Amino acid sequence: MPAESVEGLCVKARQAVEQRNPERARQLYLQALGLRSDSPEVHYGLATVCFQLKELTSAAHHFKEVTRLDPHRVGAYVNLGAVYNLLDQLDAAVAALRRSIQLDGKRVEAYYNLGLVYRRKGSIDLAIQAYREALRLNPRMADAHLNLGNLLFDKEQFKQAVNHYEEALKLRPGWEKARDGLEAAKAAASGEIRPDVEEAAAAGPAGSLLERPADPAAHGALLTGLHHAVIDAEGVGRQMEQILETEVEPSIKELSSCLLYPEGARSELDECVKRFEAALARLRETRLTLHGRVEKVGGMAESFPSETE
Repeated sequence: MPAESVEGLCVKARQAVEQRNPERARQLYLQALGLRSDSPEVHYGLATVCFQLKELTSAAHHFKEVTRLDPHRVGAYVNLGAVYNLLDQLDAAVAALRRSIQLDGKRVEAYYNLGLVYRRKGSIDLAIQAYREALRLNPRMADAHLNLGNLLFDKEQFKQAVNHYEEALKLRPGWEKARDGLEAAKAAASGEIRPDVEEAAAAGPAGSLLERPADPAAHGALLTGLHHAVIDAEGVGRQMEQILETEVEPSIKELSSCLLYPEGARSELDECVKRFEAALARLRETRLTLHGRVEKVGGMAESFPSETE
């Protein structure tokens, strides 16, 4: 039996991903890598499944290999920056994301991720600039409006924060985070609360939490649980970004190419449709998971005692 080609192994690996078997996909990509270690496509696929398996160090390694082999692959720099952020390698994350912007100044997700990293570094003004640039490119990015509102709230620029919370609610009606932020920002702007109090500034525009001070000694377990739940929710949110970048967007391009050039075999179009549907199904599933994580965080926040208890 003739040895399988790199292309054949990659096709099987993508099928394994569609079947939600990332471990099998990794084995296939590793076989392909043994045949062609200089293939940026193989490294990109391997990086993606490593990310799905939460093997972040390996994911970063292979995304970095893609940038070495294909220095103009913008998406690889964006993903590398996102993974470095999860690994707490913040300076490396900034460098990767800024390189992606140098290559393509219109990549909204690059500016958005840069905002996330700068906020973690404590570079609030730079984070604000990044989110504003993301919104200049895509004014309908609700998450960017929310995050920018939070940063402006922290800087006590409450009227501007109100504007962004309102925009977030227009784009995503009923969004609890945006609604709570809007209420807190309006109250701060009218002088109903004192944002210069250290505890309020640390809590940010979290709405009811401003009225529910927690005692670390008495509520340590609850605070720890809430912290882990927030990190978990953030991880699922980043997974959604990754799915959009590495699965949905490529499947859309592939399907578009099949439709534009219909002279290809019918079976090829059918496979494109299957991959597109699988990507959307995975995105929907992850969105539901994120919704559950957010509800869990909200439920835990409600467990804090009120001041009258």
